[in-house]
Amino acid sequence: MSISAPLSAETIKNFLYASTATISMQMLKRGFRNCAVSGVKPLNPKAARMVGPAFTLRYIPCREDLDKPPSPSDPPSPQRTAIEESPAGSVLVIGTEGNLKSGTLGDILALRLKVRGLAGVLSDGAMRDSPVIGKFDFPVYCAAAAAPPSMANLRPVETQVPLGMCGVPVYPGDIVVADEDGAVIVPRQLADEVARDSFEQERLEKFVAIRVGKGHPIEGTYPPNDETKRLYQAWIKAGEPAGG
Repeated sequence: MSISAPLSAETIKNFLYASTATISMQMLKRGFRNCAVSGVKPLNPKAARMVGPAFTLRYIPCREDLDKPPSPSDPPSPQRTAIEESPAGSVLVIGTEGNLKSGTLGDILALRLKVRGLAGVLSDGAMRDSPVIGKFDFPVYCAAAAAPPSMANLRPVETQVPLGMCGVPVYPGDIVVADEDGAVIVPRQLADEVARDSFEQERLEKFVAIRVGKGHPIEGTYPPNDETKRLYQAWIKAGEPAGG
């Protein structure tokens, strides 16, 4: 499978059904301990679910003789390339080496990404205009808010290169899945199976939670024994009723 192959509708649906907690467990079962990006939060908690392949943008600290306020005559920068060329359905992943002094995007650029159909934004840096972006129905994850523009402290240098995101490696095309617990990075070649198994784990745990809520003890319920598994299959055949 090509790492650039688009995600199927089924894989996206499965990822959206499962929590990042569940997905991280599935990654751990495959030997991946360092895949969860912590320390970032959605600016709008009501627009937190996000799934898509990573399109990466890397910043480095700025230098005063090179980084000036932008003008219309400037040649295209990696930032503008990312804003206009990141594909619809992708997640713009912005690496700043944890620099929180300036915003990597503001409301206008975030709006442009939303209008272009991106799945969202993930940054280990800060965002400007965070109160405005926080009202968008568009997932934007970052580590902080900051008033200064990016060129005050940051220089965009390249796109579509590997990044370190809060200590987690992110390669172009990796799948980013996020909710209010943070983000999980899944290599593209594992995405379909991880999404499938995450869906099944999430559905089983939904049933287990119903059983526990009814007073059943943990022993034999979580993890499920053969009897609980039998009841689980019957629950699925019954259409997954909310009452168990």
